[in-house]
Amino acid sequence: MEVPKDQMAFLLENGLYDSAQILGCFLVSSTVTSVDTSPYLKAENLVLQGDALFGDKEFRRSLSMYKQALQLCKIIPKQTTVSKSSLSASTRSSSPNNTNISAINEYEVKFKITLCHCALYENRAALAEIEGIPQKARTLRMNLTIGKLYRISRHNRAAVSCYKDCLRHCPYVLEAITALAELGVSCKEILSLFPQTPNRGRSAYDHSEYTRWLHRYVEAQCCVASSDYKGGLEHFSDLLQRFPNNVHILLEIAKVEAITGRSEEAIMNFEKVRSIDPFVMTYMDEYAMLLNSKSDPSKLNKLVHDLLNIDPARAEAFVALSLLWERKDERRALAYAEKSIRIDDRHILGHITKGRLFLSLNRPDTAVTAFRAAQELRSDLRSYQGLVRSYLALSKLKEALYTAREAMKIMPQSAKALKLVGDVHASNSSGRDKAKKFYESSLRLEPGYLDAALALAELHVVEGKTKDAVSLLQRYIKDCADDSLHTKLAQVFAATNMLPEALSHFQAALRINPQNNSAKKGLERLEKQMKGIDPDAVEEDEENEVEDAEGDPEDTDLL
Repeated sequence: MEVPKDQMAFLLENGLYDSAQILGCFLVSSTVTSVDTSPYLKAENLVLQGDALFGDKEFRRSLSMYKQALQLCKIIPKQTTVSKSSLSASTRSSSPNNTNISAINEYEVKFKITLCHCALYENRAALAEIEGIPQKARTLRMNLTIGKLYRISRHNRAAVSCYKDCLRHCPYVLEAITALAELGVSCKEILSLFPQTPNRGRSAYDHSEYTRWLHRYVEAQCCVASSDYKGGLEHFSDLLQRFPNNVHILLEIAKVEAITGRSEEAIMNFEKVRSIDPFVMTYMDEYAMLLNSKSDPSKLNKLVHDLLNIDPARAEAFVALSLLWERKDERRALAYAEKSIRIDDRHILGHITKGRLFLSLNRPDTAVTAFRAAQELRSDLRSYQGLVRSYLALSKLKEALYTAREAMKIMPQSAKALKLVGDVHASNSSGRDKAKKFYESSLRLEPGYLDAALALAELHVVEGKTKDAVSLLQRYIKDCADDSLHTKLAQVFAATNMLPEALSHFQAALRINPQNNSAKKGLERLEKQMKGIDPDAVEEDEENEVEDAEGDPEDTDLL
């Protein structure tokens, strides 16, 4: 043959995909024009060309080559193909870029087609293709891939079976451990999948010491998946002592701290991760959400800039970008949140951010859809909180109470879940006594939970118990210099005409957080009150602006 096939394989082995696919055009062309070329040889050449195109990320063209090769495989006489049962592990490639020019494995070609569909986000087609590979012929990577596809398709029982096969083959497939924990498989059942006998040359004691950390990792993931965040943090902290500066463990700890509201600790751990490895993308949108809640635009802006420079195709970058624009342009922020979901429709924080934005745009019905999408992927307190807020905005108290109770059932040791039930009761005047009990229970469970303290203070104000509200807020301010506490106390003082005290606390809030909009607006109103001006009166300049706008149609058109 005029075109040397071994040179094509050599280019692929060295990752020279551009050169390989150009040479592949000659290779495929020569077999097409030659009448004597066997279908087997044509199929081989098409697979090689498919591998080159896959390496160049031309997935649609690669898919076409593999499918043509598969069609040719079906017409190749049985005697020219290699028996599938006799194929050793060495003849099976685990990637479209690993080729074996001496034999074509039909199942490997089907797997390469699967990977093309996955790269094109055609998950249904990918699942249909990989299901055509018999279970006994599946490699470790095939089992992991089909497990992920079953999970995306919500075939959870089938996904569990595939992930279990992965761990029986190799207990160190940590993705499978996390997936099984999230799918509700118990810690005991996951550990039972691990081989109980030590490897050759390793004593039983050494084997036990070697796998102890892995057992602890399983326990940690199962705790987090079952919302036992305290237990999860304890296990991850033990692992961190054994493996200091482990980026993965630090990220897992930071994620749990972010979910449970331990914002300061989470921020500290995220920053530690970035100091160790500044190019990490995983969970960085969680870090962005914390910076946004802390009103730290400079750090958030730098983080977004860094993420876009590292990998602008990741969902985390667009969630962070959405959070950056949240206070400037909500519609633009919404567009970025939707783009993050288009990149990865299983990215939970993308759906939660989208729901939050719909709520702020006064579209609670659409927000419900976004929060439910997040909830279907994984139970997350923030999606429960979003659903409850949405239902309350829609005056659907029954649905709000059911959702809050579901959160409390799933997370019985969560102060935030208790507070959520209190919020629903507090929305109805007949439920205030129940709300008070839930807020107090939340504070007993987590004494430093400021949102519950603020909600209880608001309940006192609504019931006319101003002294109780002031006493509660002052007690918390002694232990925690938080701008929201000062703002709330200032609002209580302003409502009871204690203007100097209100002024002092508004100023304290703005010293802690200059971006606190509630404190800014409260201070503006208070200054008008102290000058004897009605804060609700429309100023003369504003009236003139309205009259001018109404009187000049051309200006109105321009606006």
